[in-house]
Amino acid sequence: MSESKTKNLPVHIAIIMDGNGRWAKQRGLPRFAGHKVGIDNFKKIVKFANEIGIKYLTLFAFSTENWKRPKREVGMLMGALERFLDKELAELNKNNIRLKVIGRDDPIPKNIIEKLRNTQKLTQKNTGLTLNLALNYGGRTEIVDAAKKMAKSILAGEKGIEQINEDTFSEFLYTFDIPDPDLLIRTSGEMRISNFLLWQLSYSELYFTKKFWPDFHKEDLLEAIKDFQSRQRRFGDIVSK
Repeated sequence: MSESKTKNLPVHIAIIMDGNGRWAKQRGLPRFAGHKVGIDNFKKIVKFANEIGIKYLTLFAFSTENWKRPKREVGMLMGALERFLDKELAELNKNNIRLKVIGRDDPIPKNIIEKLRNTQKLTQKNTGLTLNLALNYGGRTEIVDAAKKMAKSILAGEKGIEQINEDTFSEFLYTFDIPDPDLLIRTSGEMRISNFLLWQLSYSELYFTKKFWPDFHKEDLLEAIKDFQSRQRRFGDIVSK
C-alpha cells in the first residue's frame, strides 16, 4: 500500500467470516469443502493484514450458537482448529503474530483449550498483528460474564458502585486489553452482526459484501479499507475529530 493509503488504516478490523456452506452448495460440494477453503482463506487474510500494518484482527470463528449444527460438522471444525494450532505456531512466530482467544472455554474439548493456551503463551511477546479469535463466543454472553465479574469486584470491595461507568465496565469484557474495532466486515450478503461484539461495535464502521468468505481475497480487504478511509467518523459529534 502507498504511504497515503496507510495513514488512515483502521487499527482494528473485525470480520464475520460467513458463507462457507453456501459457497460449497453453489458448487455442488459438501459443506466440509466450503469450510476447508474458508480456513485456507483465513490464513491468507491474516498474513496479508499483518503485512499491510493492521494491528488487531478479530475473526468470528465459532459462535455459541454454532454448537447447534450437525455433530459431524462441529467435529470437523474442532478438528480443523486443532490442526491449525499444531501446524501454524511456527508460522505465527515467523510473522510476529500474537494469538489471543475470546469466548467461553466450555464445552470446547479440553485438549484444544490446552493448545489454545499454549499457543497464546508462546506468541504473547510478538509485536506485529494481534490475531483475536472469537471461539465459542457470543456478544450477549460476554456482557453477562462481564456483569458477573463486575459484581464480584464490587462485593470484594475492589470497586465501588460509583466507580462503574462505560470505561470501567469495559475492563471486565473479554477484549479489555485491545481497542474497539474501527471497521466490521461481514461477508455473504447478510446485513446483521449476529451477536458479535455487541458492546465494542457501538461506533464501528460497517461494511457488507455479497461475496462468500472463500471468495473474499486480499483485494476485497483493500476495497473495504478504502471504503473505510473515505468515511468521516463523527462519534456522535457534528464534525470528525
